[in-house]
Amino acid sequence: MKIAFCTCVQLGKSCIETVISSGGRFDLFLTLHDHLSKNKSGRIFLDEIAANSQVPLYKIKHINDPDVAEVLNEYSIDWLFIIGWSQIASIDLLNIPKKGVIGAHPTLLPVGRGRASVPWAILKGLNKTGVTFFKMDIGVDTGDILDQVEILIDPFETASTLYQKINLAHSDLIKTIWPKLLLDRITLVKQNESLATYWEGRSPSDGELFVSMTLFEVEKIVRATTRPYPGAFLMIGLNKKLIIWNGSINSDNYLEIIQFSDGPYYIMDSEEITLY
Repeated sequence: MKIAFCTCVQLGKSCIETVISSGGRFDLFLTLHDHLSKNKSGRIFLDEIAANSQVPLYKIKHINDPDVAEVLNEYSIDWLFIIGWSQIASIDLLNIPKKGVIGAHPTLLPVGRGRASVPWAILKGLNKTGVTFFKMDIGVDTGDILDQVEILIDPFETASTLYQKINLAHSDLIKTIWPKLLLDRITLVKQNESLATYWEGRSPSDGELFVSMTLFEVEKIVRATTRPYPGAFLMIGLNKKLIIWNGSINSDNYLEIIQFSDGPYYIMDSEEITLY
């Protein structure tokens, strides 16, 4: 069984490291060219792990480019993992690996199809989320499920701590399904479309705070958009942005206080940026 892995983020690299540390081996790695998406949340590079594991590394611009198809065919790939990749694979690309393409999504599919899964789980006040490995099809996170794992969300979970939990869940899942892939004993389960929900993408501007907001609103936005995401922010005048990485509605240890509609918010970690 020949298996390739395509990623440019830590979630994918953690999966690769887990397989290798367990004695597994990949036949090909794909990643972005070094100069692309340098500011992408969680962006990593595979050069070192490829060299150490003696696996060919092929750098690409877009997953649907002709050269990607050529290299997958050249290595006669059976399964291709695409994890942490924002480009949508075409049906032509999905049909190249003999067995198919495996994606991962940080929700309990079919709930939370779409984007910004970590921030939305916190903003929506969920008490649990998860990670799902699925066989990719032409839809958005609609493919048949290989396996999934549930993750509990603490009342004061942040994007940083939830990302760590999701990272561990990716490693746990690939460790579970890897031997099944090698033995060709994968069981696929169709998603229940009646339970499907879609979460919209988010941009850095969605993290803007306003003094008219309640502390409840502010606290959730700060937790949901902190590292590795762009952060919640408050505009100071016309050209200064105060990024708030951590804060509390009640604290004796703080850098400064900002008054919102129903009380003071205590900032414990922030960064001021001059825009122009």
